[in-house]
Amino acid sequence: MANPVKLTPARLKELQDEMVWMKTVREKEVADLIKEARSFGDLSENSEYDEAKNEQGKLYSREAEVQAILDNYVLIEEDASDDTVIGLGCTVTVLDLDMDEEEEYRIVGSQEADPMSGRISEESPFGKALMGKEVDDEVVVEAPMGELRYKVLNIAVNR
Repeated sequence: MANPVKLTPARLKELQDEMVWMKTVREKEVADLIKEARSFGDLSENSEYDEAKNEQGKLYSREAEVQAILDNYVLIEEDASDDTVIGLGCTVTVLDLDMDEEEEYRIVGSQEADPMSGRISEESPFGKALMGKEVDDEVVVEAPMGELRYKVLNIAVNR
């Protein structure tokens, strides 16, 4: 069995809604595209038909991907009461000791990671380094350009 995917309740709902949309609305749209493309005649030289079939393949691939996640997830409880230790669902404020800049990150499961939006996976090197740390702890992250050093300033539990 594959490793479970960690999801927040909000992300779980997004995936469930996406699956419903794909199974109802999008499948009909793609079927209509294929039907319309077939009406153009010779399928061997019909680029509209090829494109519609490619779109169908992408849709089925995404459906399989989302279904695999929905079949194998663990819900991240975001209402944990411990705001003294960094864990999944926490929002963490750190001080970059090299740049002397404060940064804020939310620790999320890998399916929700978006580093450019401040959402880092607990499986990433930075996320792993932060997990279990407390306020005033120093964190060292191994990066291709060398060690990055941070100090934990604040931990907030999202409620």
